[in-house]
Amino acid sequence: IGAYSETLKLMADVGIKEADALLRIPLAMQFPDGSGLKLSHLPAPIDAALGIMSARGWSLRDKASLLLAATRWQLRGFACPPQATVASLCARLTPRVMATLIEPLCVSALNTPADRASGQVFLRVMRDALFSTSGGSNLLLPRVDLSALLPDAALAWLAKNGAQVRLGSRVQHIEKNTAGWQVSLASDSLAGGQAYFDAVVLACPANVAIKLVQSSGLPCAAWLNAANDLTYEAITTVYAFSPGGPLAQPMLALPSSSTCPAQFVFDRSQLGGPTGLLAFVVSASSGDSATLSNQVAAQAAAQLDLQHIEVVQTIVEKRATFACTPGLIRPRQTIVQGLLAAGDYIDGPYPATLEGAVRSGLQAASLLK
Repeated sequence: IGAYSETLKLMADVGIKEADALLRIPLAMQFPDGSGLKLSHLPAPIDAALGIMSARGWSLRDKASLLLAATRWQLRGFACPPQATVASLCARLTPRVMATLIEPLCVSALNTPADRASGQVFLRVMRDALFSTSGGSNLLLPRVDLSALLPDAALAWLAKNGAQVRLGSRVQHIEKNTAGWQVSLASDSLAGGQAYFDAVVLACPANVAIKLVQSSGLPCAAWLNAANDLTYEAITTVYAFSPGGPLAQPMLALPSSSTCPAQFVFDRSQLGGPTGLLAFVVSASSGDSATLSNQVAAQAAAQLDLQHIEVVQTIVEKRATFACTPGLIRPRQTIVQGLLAAGDYIDGPYPATLEGAVRSGLQAASLLK
């Protein structure tokens, strides 16, 4: 989204042009029948207020309940008790607003259902995305594959600026001794097996960082306890072909339930992909790949009126994000002096997002200067 300020800056720093890589459009949380919220290009928070007032399919009571809630959140500085869930935070909202805006926003941003998601983290996302910076709520939909969106350019920038990049070289062990930090690889060694560094940043998933911290033998019990206490949510993406025409928008929200699990569908043909290719996203997913594929295919036929749907690939990321629950104590950045962690799971204001990961990386770099 547009509020990913540090991510967008990083992309620009490594030579990526936003207009070439991303389609920027105002936030549209609209369903196949045209109902739902759609913002304009006006400055924040005017765009949000007018979007709420003009939301299709919402009654005056629906709109008033959200405007009053947003006013209360602003007056309270977008803060709430640490143990509050999104569901309890939004208890005064109407069922329609919960079903067509809050729940889809919550599961897309936090990848955690509203009844289990942190109200405080949700409010931070709402503040930064909807009520703070103009363009912060914009959707940034990728026109290129995800490697071209950042990693390829980042690798090229590193090589150009003199960094040594070793791909396919898994780190098996790290150790601190009088010479510095020694890094041992699985297949071979750095500099004849005697590679010492002033500091190490573990920019990897939490489960990988845990193994490396444990292997170090250092007294890191508090950090390990926090990292081991994280639980995880899955994300499933079902790719399917349909010979029907393009969708009304590049992204549509979908009514979801236990039998209709997808919350969003992306029309890849409007984003540089093949004609007829659709990507259905199931955040906080549960169930096996085959069941989810069949359920999404039936959901697509019923909700999008598609007569012929062929599922071509289903990807289940079982540990896609940490569960962003109330009162969660996340691992701190500094494990011990000279050993840092960077990633979306590190203690910070955001849920498991690209922006959170980038900000933790920048903070790690600043601590090592």
